[in-house]
Amino acid sequence: MNDTQKALLKTLPKIDGMMQNLEKENIFERAPKDVVKEACRTVVENLRYRIMKAENISPDSFQTPKAEDILADVTAIIDALHQYHLKRVINATGVILHTNLGRAPLCDEAVRRLSDIGAGYSNLEYNLKTGRRGLRYDHVQRLLCVISGAQDALVVNNNAAAVLLVLNTLADGKDVIVSRGELIEIGGEFRIPEIMEKSGAILHEVGTTNRTHLADYEKAIHENTGLILKVHTSNYKILGFTEEIDLFTLVALGKRFGIPVFNDLGSGCFLELDQYGLIREPTVQDALATGADVVTLSGDKLLGGPQAGIILGKKALLQDIKKNALNRALRIDKLTLAALEATLMLYLNPETARSRSRVLRALTDPVEQVEKKARKLLAAIRRLKLAGIHVSLRKGISRSGGGSLPMEDIPTFCIALTSDRLSCHMIDEHLRRLDIPVIVRIADDEVLMDLRTIDDKEFSFIIEGLKTVTQEKNQGTRSKV
Repeated sequence: MNDTQKALLKTLPKIDGMMQNLEKENIFERAPKDVVKEACRTVVENLRYRIMKAENISPDSFQTPKAEDILADVTAIIDALHQYHLKRVINATGVILHTNLGRAPLCDEAVRRLSDIGAGYSNLEYNLKTGRRGLRYDHVQRLLCVISGAQDALVVNNNAAAVLLVLNTLADGKDVIVSRGELIEIGGEFRIPEIMEKSGAILHEVGTTNRTHLADYEKAIHENTGLILKVHTSNYKILGFTEEIDLFTLVALGKRFGIPVFNDLGSGCFLELDQYGLIREPTVQDALATGADVVTLSGDKLLGGPQAGIILGKKALLQDIKKNALNRALRIDKLTLAALEATLMLYLNPETARSRSRVLRALTDPVEQVEKKARKLLAAIRRLKLAGIHVSLRKGISRSGGGSLPMEDIPTFCIALTSDRLSCHMIDEHLRRLDIPVIVRIADDEVLMDLRTIDDKEFSFIIEGLKTVTQEKNQGTRSKV
């Protein structure tokens, strides 16, 4: 450390003095003293680090900030604590079930139920008919059975938890037979073999990656076999020289040997999507109609509800699963139940579910309707007459996402945006910094906003956000001069 650095370090403010000055600004009304003190230390340590790391430092090359600027930095740290970190964003990527963006947006009915139930007390575990303790699962059990055809139902906090609970209940210490081609990994490094290991079940792989025969399953069955598991490979497809055994055949095999058959559907769909021109996705009703003993699926994917793991199947097995001590650790809360119940009610009429669920609308809306929406937003942006900003219409492809319909190219229309002075990545960064961020995709040196994942009600946020693009451009230009 040279003499200049030593001299500069002596100019750093004292924490106690900073605290006294901040108290005059009523800072302690916004944060506890220990939090404010830690913020003061952070600011001072940052200054200390800059001094110590600077090479060939001199009093002229490094000036300690003014006291008011240092205090402003502390205040900024406290201000950040009062800003929501979890934000609503506009998904303009074209990925309908975008895991990083929270997957399925809730329907209006579910949002209202969240407000109603969250604002007060509820009969979460209270039976209003008997005046005695009730079960939280009863609020959605009947609806799930009606729309799926299952004998019984249980809901936990996500599908990974559902799979874990089923395996632990029905196959702890026992073999679970599964095709090697179905040992999937999905987002967040969720892997079937690892979940199986944590559950206490013993993985018994059969077949090869691309071909598994019925005889492979038959040869694997022995006295310690607890389950036959079929996993829907929802996020990939194996093409070419392939063979797999369908669920109906596996159910027949299970019945012959007295072994339950468990089908993990993953995304889980209640609508026949092929009637809307999409590739057919196995429905929950299809799986249960085969006689499968247990079926699991996600609540926040193709169902269009909140994050949840739904377990459906034979009553006797469901009763055992409900009694598992793990069930309490994996249970869902009142807000999830409220949103899920409202979502499930839509499925009493499939067309109502399609029209009210934003996920299903995005998947099934005709491309002509998407184009009409795109032209409406394009006209609104052009009316802004943003200097140096160019917009045009582009045909494109949307994706289902969320581990569903991996081979499906969903035609769409996008608004392409470029700037004379801002790069695509600069525009992308600006849109991510808005109060309501707009998340886009970049392709062929253009910023693309996909209208399949943008709701009409979000147009105003996009328009207001784009108004500030040229302002940031001008500010950036001035700062370079």
